[in-house]
Order: sequence, then structure tokens, then C-alpha cells
Amino acid sequence: MGENEGAEKREEHEQKEKHENDKDVKEEKGEEKANEKKKKDKEGKKDKEDGEKGKKNKNPGDKKDPAKLRAKLQKLDAKMEALSKKREDILKLLQEVEINDTQESGEAA
Repeated sequence: MGENEGAEKREEHEQKEKHENDKDVKEEKGEEKANEKKKKDKEGKKDKEDGEKGKKNKNPGDKKDPAKLRAKLQKLDAKMEALSKKREDILKLLQEVEINDTQESGEAA
């Protein structure tokens, strides 16, 4: 039995060491993430100084250009058409569900 107790103690000791090593690795990763976040914050401040991040510079002449206005209109029409199809599909599904519900409640009564 003395051998088993010694082996158990060694296993416990190894597990503790492994756990401590895992903590060290996690702490290092946390420090790296913090450093990366600081860098991103600094870069974000620079971007804000240069102009809004992610926004395009708008050209006031685009509002008077017929070709660009037509392109915008076509784009909106395509989106509206797709949404209209989705709406029709949803309405069909809703009707089917309502019909099934009424039939099931009629059968139960």
C-alpha cells in the first residue's frame, strides 16, 4: 500500500504543477490580449483623427449624377423585390400553420 500512496502523491504533485503551468500560460495570453487592445485603441484614435472609421467620403456631385442615381434605384428595387418574396413566403407559411392549428383543434373537439 505504501507504493500506491507514493504514486498518488506524485500524481497529485504533477497535476498541481500542470495546473500552475496552465495558469501561467493563460496569464501570458491575457497580457498579450491587453497589449493588442491598447494598440488597437491607439490606432482607432489615429483613424478618428484622419476621418470616421468605416465611412466613405461622400461626394456631393453624386446626388446630381443621373447614372449613379439610376444605379441606386436599381439596387433598391432588387432589395425590395427580394423582401417582397420573403414576405410572401412567410405569409404562406403562416396560413399553413393557422390552417393546421384549426384542423387539429377541430379534431380534438
